[in-house]
Amino acid sequence: MTLRTIPDLAKAELISASDAEALEEVAARYAVAIPPALAALIDKNDPNDPIALQFVPHADELETSPEERADPIGDLAHSPVEGIVHRYPDRVLLKPLHVCPVYCRFCFRREMVGPEGLGTLNAEKLDACFAYITAHPDIWEVILTGGDPLILAPRRLKHIVERIGAIDHVKIIRIHTRVPVADPDLIDEDLIAALKAASKPVYIGVHANHPRELSPAARTALKRLADAGLPLLSQTVLLRGVNDDPKVMAELMRSFVENRVRPYYLHHPDLAPGTARFRVTIDEGRALMRALRGHLSGLAMPTYVLDIPGGHGKSPVGPDYVHGAEVEDFRGARHSYPE
Repeated sequence: MTLRTIPDLAKAELISASDAEALEEVAARYAVAIPPALAALIDKNDPNDPIALQFVPHADELETSPEERADPIGDLAHSPVEGIVHRYPDRVLLKPLHVCPVYCRFCFRREMVGPEGLGTLNAEKLDACFAYITAHPDIWEVILTGGDPLILAPRRLKHIVERIGAIDHVKIIRIHTRVPVADPDLIDEDLIAALKAASKPVYIGVHANHPRELSPAARTALKRLADAGLPLLSQTVLLRGVNDDPKVMAELMRSFVENRVRPYYLHHPDLAPGTARFRVTIDEGRALMRALRGHLSGLAMPTYVLDIPGGHGKSPVGPDYVHGAEVEDFRGARHSYPE
């Protein structure tokens, strides 16, 4: 059973009884949910367990630093219709729901998701979203996010992807999800049939931050998706204490590739309220990427990006290897290159 309350966490021995009272205030502000598949991965004897750090609430979440924002990447500022975020000319986000199988403690939408969040779009609001997409012929890709679209009933998910697929100028559907990791049993024949009902290619963006998240059950779920012909991409957030170590990051990226998930984005952590304990500096992120380059197959290299606060989009912020007329190799040696 999914752990949703502070007493649930205490009973499962994921928090101490002495912390429970303080954490009730955290849970009252930010949603809590840890499904069995992830709870089983937590090492209760390790106070710095990287799985627990991601999902077990912490008193520091009530401390908001001056630079943090309730809407750090400008979802609401770029929402012309409820459920739509239109930041880039050729693509939009469609958020049919704001509920997740697990609530990450670093989530940039933490003020919007959960049972008390922005809610689920009804049929009328979804129709308004489809009308907006139809009226904007520059939209080439629709990205389903939320919340987590793969917790929708297969019948409802099928309806959504069929409606998107029927819009002629939309050529690609992408779905961002944690379900293969958080609740792998949901990746069943009905869900896969719903995804394949679309008349356009469907890409699945899989979010995982630590190699232990790719459990045997998660790997089986990824295999089902890959065997069904659905291209898989990765989404990872760079998190202090979780994956800010080159060895851990390399293991995660190799594990993705071994499971037919193409590493895509490594996100610099966003300025969400109460998440300072997770943030690394950009220089630390660049150093990590530099440590991976040349020691990790190109197939396994993600692009390190920063989502510019305020809704200005993503920019790559990886290390620079060009120094005037010299190019630096992965060992740090510089080589001349003709202008």
